[in-house]
Amino acid sequence: MLVSIFLALFLPCAGMTAVFLVYICLLCYAAGTNSGDGNQEFQLSVKPKQQNGLSDSDLEKLPRVTGKDLILGSDCAICLDEIESEQPAKLLPVCNHGFHLHCIHTWLSKQPFCPVCRARIGSEFFNPPEYDPC
Repeated sequence: MLVSIFLALFLPCAGMTAVFLVYICLLCYAAGTNSGDGNQEFQLSVKPKQQNGLSDSDLEKLPRVTGKDLILGSDCAICLDEIESEQPAKLLPVCNHGFHLHCIHTWLSKQPFCPVCRARIGSEFFNPPEYDPC
């Protein structure tokens, strides 16, 4: 009876210990294969920040209007709030959609697309080709 109690307590503990040791060995192996110089420390890879959106100078080139001058409605599709008639707003020249000044600056600094119609705000708008009559 005493032997069966001992086996009932010892075998699960021994099994869990074996699983834990295998897990620790795998962690050490994975850490060793990730570092190219043989160092056993964990190394973090940091990606450089990519600039996907528009620059601050390009954002300032967008036409600035007030809420009453908007063509396609006075609702900001980013914050879902109404643009008041005297509030400053920006108008996207490719599609004529209007947005709050802060909302569209935040949006376009991350991605160069209109949040409503997904029209691309490209560099051709900010650097128009020079007209050559010849």
